[in-house]
Amino acid sequence: MITKYPETVSTAELASAANRGLTNGEEVRQGETQPPPTTAPENAGPLLPENYTQECRTRWDTIQAGFVDEPRAAVQMADELVAEAIQKLAESFAGERNRLEQQWGRGDNVSTEDLRVALQKYRSFFRRLLSV
Repeated sequence: MITKYPETVSTAELASAANRGLTNGEEVRQGETQPPPTTAPENAGPLLPENYTQECRTRWDTIQAGFVDEPRAAVQMADELVAEAIQKLAESFAGERNRLEQQWGRGDNVSTEDLRVALQKYRSFFRRLLSV
């Protein structure tokens, strides 16, 4: 069944259509969802510092090259690298959250712009995570 805006379309379907860039009057198939984009949004900044990202790429290349001679060791090293990168990412988000919470705790007003930037970072990460 095909429905057009603004007729009866669920909120989830509207959100899905909005994420796909559809505008008023374009067709939306009820119950159909679009997979998340395979690339990060244009305005998404890096999730990790560039120097750390490059270090991880170099380490990954070494791990991958070592697979032929030591496959078990390569898998163990890959696991460690992934765990470390996830930890670094979690620390990055926790640091941002702590910064905002400290401002709130002091009674400082956190600007809407700061909150918008924080939410964009979460959105970017979430979309990237779901597109993998």
